[in-house]
Amino acid sequence: MNIAILFGGSSFEHEISIVSAITMKKVLKKSTITYIFVDANREFYLIDTEKINSKLFSSGEYKKSKQLILKKGGFFTEGMFGSKQVSFNVVLNLIHGRDGEDGKIASLMAFYGIPFISPRTEASVLSYNKLYTKFLAESLGVKTVAYEHLSKNDERKISMDFPIIIKPVRLGSSIGVSIVKEASELDYALDVAFEFDTDVIIEPFIEGVKEYNQAGCLTDAWELSIVEEPHKEAFLDFEKKYMDFARDSQVLAADIADDLKEKIQETFKKIYDPLFRGSMIRCDFFVVDGEVMLNEINPIPGSMANYLFDDFEGMIIRLAKHLPKEQKITVDYQYIHSIQQAKGKA
Repeated sequence: MNIAILFGGSSFEHEISIVSAITMKKVLKKSTITYIFVDANREFYLIDTEKINSKLFSSGEYKKSKQLILKKGGFFTEGMFGSKQVSFNVVLNLIHGRDGEDGKIASLMAFYGIPFISPRTEASVLSYNKLYTKFLAESLGVKTVAYEHLSKNDERKISMDFPIIIKPVRLGSSIGVSIVKEASELDYALDVAFEFDTDVIIEPFIEGVKEYNQAGCLTDAWELSIVEEPHKEAFLDFEKKYMDFARDSQVLAADIADDLKEKIQETFKKIYDPLFRGSMIRCDFFVVDGEVMLNEINPIPGSMANYLFDDFEGMIIRLAKHLPKEQKITVDYQYIHSIQQAKGKA
């Protein structure tokens, strides 16, 4: 299968997307890979698979690559003798953060009729925004950690006890995240978060909380990863996650009881189906007093969480063959014709 990796984007997570994309070259060994880069100006470029490396982008050398035009049915190069379509079977959306996870790319792919692996528009919107994710979980009967929401121009008052954790609503990779242990640290932490977003989520910081990651998708059957217990300090900061996103070898499953594993997997299924069909997502869960709580949904996890699967490439190929189909709508203008006939203008 020829898989087009779409990466980059106008996002604070642009560089992490590049790391994830390069990692796919090590992981998708049996497939043909076509790399399509979206730069910070949202221009598309066809990148030589053999020459891809991080310096190509940091140096600006990528601008020597063929520029692409997005049109009905796919991506095209424009030349002296007309347009030539870039050949691939499916697009794998690997743009982290804005553009890739907020629904813009999903909407473009759907609008132009391009098959793609990624959350669809509605799923993107709800999982990209941490506040909306809370609303989604509540509607599904999935518990989350208590929270408060602050906008940039709100009075800086919170009611929960310290320590707390502050997160920008529309960012991942721990960018702008702070643990606040006392009131004197609050203003600075909010200033940091508001550099990246207009809204923040504030949650109690639970010392030593058990955290587990579950990834997966639905093809003709459920394809679930191992349950991972990430090993980390208070939280994974940007630098640690940057390195973490380059992982390409499988990790060990968490040593947990079967009933807890089943609870995590059943909660994952409840979140995934049907909203996230056509995508491979990772959910991060907290377990507090034996109760499974959703922490975050990662709609496009770093390096696609390949390290959690026995057969990641096979799963991606199977997912590409089980993408949701958009309803075909026939426009026959019967309504307008009937009005014209009624007015005697037929």
